[in-house]
Amino acid sequence: MLVLLKRGNGPKYATQVSKGVDCTYSHTIKVLDKFRELGLVQFKKRGRIKLVFLTENGAEIAHDFEGIINKFERENNKIKEMKKKENKKEEKNKKKVKK
Repeated sequence: MLVLLKRGNGPKYATQVSKGVDCTYSHTIKVLDKFRELGLVQFKKRGRIKLVFLTENGAEIAHDFEGIINKFERENNKIKEMKKKENKKEEKNKKKVKK
């Protein structure tokens, strides 16, 4: 949720956050309330609608999470490349055996 808020342009509605992280609205509100207690997000109400935005602390933590996510994605891509190479070797070996 923090990374989603960081990647967006400005504050988001709680419903946008729940859709963005594929959670129910009620679960999203519970998590965001906890984040508010921790000083990571703030709410602004516009009528019945809550706008959510990161605090400075929340933005720092979201940045750290984003770095971790990027690291996992790089490692995952390395694994995929290794598997592709292994599959190509196996295919070559199967062709040799058939001849």
